[in-house]
Amino acid sequence: MKLFYQEMLGFLLVIITSIVIIGSSTIHFATIQAYSQSYSRLEGYGTSIGKLALAKDNPRHELDAKFLKNLQVVMEGEDVNLRIFNNKNRQVYPETTMNWALPQKLFKQLKNGKTIRIRNDHEDGRVTSFSNKDPYTSVIVPWRSNGKLVGVIWIGSRVQNVEQMIVREKHNLITALLSSLVIGGLISFILSYYISRKIKLLSSATKKVAQGDFNVHLKHKDTDEIDDLARNFNIMVNALKESNDEIKAQEKRREQFMADAAHEMRTPLTTINGLLEGFEYDAIPEEAKPKSIALMHSETKRLIRLVNENLDYEKIRNNKISLIQSRFNATEVLTNLLTQMKQKAIQKNDKLILDCPSEVEVYADKDRFTQIMVNLVQNALQFTENGKIKISAWRIKHGAQFEIADTGIGMSQKQMKYIFERFYKADPSRAKIGSGESGLGLSIVLSLIKQHGGKIDVDSEPGKGAKFTVTLYDKGYKEFIKD
Repeated sequence: MKLFYQEMLGFLLVIITSIVIIGSSTIHFATIQAYSQSYSRLEGYGTSIGKLALAKDNPRHELDAKFLKNLQVVMEGEDVNLRIFNNKNRQVYPETTMNWALPQKLFKQLKNGKTIRIRNDHEDGRVTSFSNKDPYTSVIVPWRSNGKLVGVIWIGSRVQNVEQMIVREKHNLITALLSSLVIGGLISFILSYYISRKIKLLSSATKKVAQGDFNVHLKHKDTDEIDDLARNFNIMVNALKESNDEIKAQEKRREQFMADAAHEMRTPLTTINGLLEGFEYDAIPEEAKPKSIALMHSETKRLIRLVNENLDYEKIRNNKISLIQSRFNATEVLTNLLTQMKQKAIQKNDKLILDCPSEVEVYADKDRFTQIMVNLVQNALQFTENGKIKISAWRIKHGAQFEIADTGIGMSQKQMKYIFERFYKADPSRAKIGSGESGLGLSIVLSLIKQHGGKIDVDSEPGKGAKFTVTLYDKGYKEFIKD
């Protein structure tokens, strides 16, 4: 069953249930009121007639038969009948040859001054011995003088007269309830349509997202829970869109990496294969053999480096390496680094500058710290020509900071957003042979720094170089640093 019909049925069931409960209560109340009013009216008549019988000028407490006959004529106008019994429980009006009497149980209660109410004498069964053909609603009122019973009056009205009022109330109630049902049904239809329409829109939007369309946006007014769901749906779709865009970008970078890796591997493999064939067929002169062997060594190392960078990144990313951290002098590591990188800097016509005190204590894994600095300096050399690269270090409170600043091509804000992601190259057209061309260098740097509990910041503008600032904290202090 569709939600629209479920909503309609639900609303109608609530309305019908409410109508039944209210209707039953109202009819019950109207019935009680009708009989209460009838009892009060009849008791009023009985009490008034009793006052005449108990008047001071009537010491025998007897009412004239002619008066009672005339009174009965008046009472019949309101469809009211009466019977009078003396203190001996004998009917004295209307006169009858039959020995009409009240049941002894009732008469005993009347002697004690209790007024008896009978809703339907045919159903009650206590006074059927003197009731008429039609059922009556009646009261039996005792007349007492000086604490003694002097007479009893039975006064009643046909039940149908009382129930006419109830029937009229039922008709009015049924008319009102039918009107309420029609209006309620219309309101239910409107509400069901309103709710179903919003859910239908949400369902349609969900199907589009499932088909890969992330440009879906649901309008909402924040008026109910469905609007909250629509708002959360929009947030989810935006997140999925960003994630999908990121996956596509990662896939594009992966494809580029595979192409670059294939290219980088093909070149040294081709070189090595050509030289091996030359050796096999003795096509390489003796004087050229040492240079050829050195070239094969160089190309082999390049292949090993490409493979190792990938393996190293996977181990670091999956926390499969163990850091052996200790305190050491970072200045010594940086001095050795400049010595190693000097030849590469000369090839690029770059100037390496070390600006730090003779001793800068740092708490880190020495080998991994060296790897971080090597990758950052290689990255600076890769994108800097005819410029300078400055490496600075200093102590800060609870740690040490290191800055690698170059005067190279720089980066835009968009490029800085992705430079630490795997396979990303800020400027693929400027990538050269050497470490860093795989697009993994900075990814490894970020992973290692995170495992040390440190942080790295980047500041750059296109054409104005780039500055990387690494912060490594002392032992124990990183535990209090927020991400």
